[in-house]
Amino acid sequence: MTFSDVTFLFRFLPLFLIIYYLTPPNYRNWPLLLGSLLFYYIGVQEHPWMLALLLFTALFTWGMGILINALARGRKIALGITLVLLFGCLLAFKYGGVFSGSSLLLPLGISFYTFQTAAYIIDVYRQRITAERSLPCYLTAVLMFPKLISGPLVSYGELAHQLRYRNYNLRNFDRGLRDFILGLGLKVLLANQIGGLWKDIQVIGFDSISAPLAWMGLIAYSLQLYFDFCGYSIMAVGLGRMLGFHLPDNFDHPYAARSMSDFWRRWHITLGRWFRDYLYIPLGGSRQGQSKHIRNLLIVWLATGIWHGSTGNFLLWGLFLFALIASEKLWIGEKLARHRLLSHLYMFFAITLSWLFFAITNLGNIGIYLGQLFTGFDFGNSATLDFIHYGKEYGLLLLTGIILAMPGPAKLWQRMRHSLFGTIILLLIFWLSIYCLSAGLNDPFMYFSF
Repeated sequence: MTFSDVTFLFRFLPLFLIIYYLTPPNYRNWPLLLGSLLFYYIGVQEHPWMLALLLFTALFTWGMGILINALARGRKIALGITLVLLFGCLLAFKYGGVFSGSSLLLPLGISFYTFQTAAYIIDVYRQRITAERSLPCYLTAVLMFPKLISGPLVSYGELAHQLRYRNYNLRNFDRGLRDFILGLGLKVLLANQIGGLWKDIQVIGFDSISAPLAWMGLIAYSLQLYFDFCGYSIMAVGLGRMLGFHLPDNFDHPYAARSMSDFWRRWHITLGRWFRDYLYIPLGGSRQGQSKHIRNLLIVWLATGIWHGSTGNFLLWGLFLFALIASEKLWIGEKLARHRLLSHLYMFFAITLSWLFFAITNLGNIGIYLGQLFTGFDFGNSATLDFIHYGKEYGLLLLTGIILAMPGPAKLWQRMRHSLFGTIILLLIFWLSIYCLSAGLNDPFMYFSF
């Protein structure tokens, strides 16, 4: 069950909200906890051991947090044991199949709840927060269904106060509901529809497409990934607001960035913040000279690639991003800052090419696709005019996606979102989304596989 399932929209969510708001405010963590357990169980009911693993992770880190908080000596050993078990489990599921030659099922949301619980343990060790002694409060924070499966990654320190004191009012609920509908529309009406072009190209075969269609396909994948994950994040933040929580935004118009460094400050913001706070800065960040700064960047981007998947393309993707960001730090960053047009052209090609390594898991197929991107220009062959056919079918969708990925439309929407016109637009988005969902025009959220 996902946020874009009809079952979630018309059964789970309405029933949950009724029970949640009928419960006295001081006790609303209980329906949130039980509802989150049910939400996760429905998603993994064919593999109930996944729920057992999630609960074990939560109980284990809760207990270890209390232990680390109480210890006068041996705190570092307790921290090390906890982190080895957490990340060992994550790596075992992500990479166990690579070494065993068999395919292992990846527990739903394990990458996200592992990072969240690891951050909690590290923060307790650093004495940034006090270990949570209330098991229900801790379980509610870890299992909270709006952000459990694909984030945003929220530190326990951000949630601790809200778990006990949060502001319930009609204005927050209304704002959250409007955000949720907007995110639903981005997912169902844009991401799913634009993604049809990438599916068509995979059916045709990478070695049978022209260069223009190859570029169109990568642009489509870039937009699909953005609106899919950004749509999910907006829905998650909206759900949180409907429940009285303020969850952090996860995207800030990354396709308007003028450097790859800037792009990754705007894309999946909470994951970037996690790597900054718990890996990059502890390694020394940029404080220990240029060579160690570059080394630290390399470690972070290799870790980012490893986090996203077990196939070689993700390591290649991480190395590609490292090379671009390192070159910006060392050579071209100042030039990009001075030349707006040049920086946007650079980012168009850099972002598009980076998603190639992300989208295609087979390294041989990456080579084939790269070849088509730069050599498939034989317009004497009628087959290379394929981009005209697909341009007619997807051109308007791609143009709409590019426009909506820029900051301008978002600023305009903020002015009208609470107006009568904005309400009509949201109602139209909602019922068009429901029509598409009822017609079977839905795909799983892409980040569920990471």
